[in-house]
Amino acid sequence: MASQQINAPASEARSGAYWQRFAVSFEFPVVFTRALFAPENRTLADAIARLEPDRRHRCLVFLDAGLAPELAARIEAYAAHHAARIELVAPPQTMPGGEKIKNELAYVEQMQGQVFQHRIDRHSYIIAVGGGALLDVVGLVAATSHRGIRHIRVPTTVLSQNDSGVGVKNGVNLNAVKNFVGTFAPPFAVLNDFDLLASLPPREKIAGMAEAVKVALIRDPAFFLWLERHADALAAFEPDAMATMIRRCAELHMHQIAHGGDPFESGSARPLDFGHWSAHKLESLTRYHLRHGEAVAIGIALDSRYSVSAGMLAQGADDRVCFLLENLGFKLWHPALRMRGADQRPAILQGLREFREHLGGEFTVTLLTGLGEGVEVHELDEAMMMTAIDWLEARSKS
Repeated sequence: MASQQINAPASEARSGAYWQRFAVSFEFPVVFTRALFAPENRTLADAIARLEPDRRHRCLVFLDAGLAPELAARIEAYAAHHAARIELVAPPQTMPGGEKIKNELAYVEQMQGQVFQHRIDRHSYIIAVGGGALLDVVGLVAATSHRGIRHIRVPTTVLSQNDSGVGVKNGVNLNAVKNFVGTFAPPFAVLNDFDLLASLPPREKIAGMAEAVKVALIRDPAFFLWLERHADALAAFEPDAMATMIRRCAELHMHQIAHGGDPFESGSARPLDFGHWSAHKLESLTRYHLRHGEAVAIGIALDSRYSVSAGMLAQGADDRVCFLLENLGFKLWHPALRMRGADQRPAILQGLREFREHLGGEFTVTLLTGLGEGVEVHELDEAMMMTAIDWLEARSKS
């Protein structure tokens, strides 16, 4: 057989560099439904069978311990009803929710042990049913076991249904740094069941609304106005208002990820992290007694005030932001904003350095030029930020 000569372009041959180029497209459904685990609801079964409709798929389920105890039995009954497509390799495995699971790496190893024990492979499914913290950890386990196992998210909190659950990030904390260990790995499907929100404590429902205010402030002035008009209904957790808020917030997050030009955050800008540089630090300073959404609300108020002080945002707009957050049920002050580090500098400002290190590249944060208009800036004046903290504290006492 005659040999075939493959000629590289002359420029590549001379330089000795050969450029490997390929593109990988990602797509996954984000479904809004009710009674997901009712036998007659085919949403989960259809999602599992999407690529291979004639197979029976092996599934390993991790369940947030904070959910109703009978949910595990409902999942098992659902799998039995759809046995032609779903094989549960074990009863749903209950895991802690909240930051506890993200702060202790032993849980990652424990779940990977379950993946190994039950021979979960790349044609199997790992299903996470729970809040954002559990989804983050199970997503990391799925992304790193066998270099990637199909992962289905079933978010059960307002925050995970309208924000983190529809994203592509997974992670755990290390050395008190938020999401220091993690991956970018899109899920196979996201299935949002509004009925799962009914039993949430009021504090959890309120916390999830911070991300709606955030994304409205940076991307959608009409949504911000809608939130202002419906604040009373949202504060009372009226189902129709909550469903609309969650859907629109999820849509805006999905649009930013898909069309913002940087879904895996390889650049320096992260507009969806408006208000987060201080929020992440507040969470660690309070040893996670502050919920993520509660810390984000404070971060939003702080950066809104800074935007006014810097002459970027109209006077009074910061008060409008604070009024909305307070009407939704948030408290916009915490004593941790006054804590000092070992060097006696304000500990909250350490969050700026940690944010820069986590992001890499040029320091970039999002501020506001309007209620619905975000802009990227590359420096913050620490003295002006401390003045914004003074304003926030004075406001809390008025």
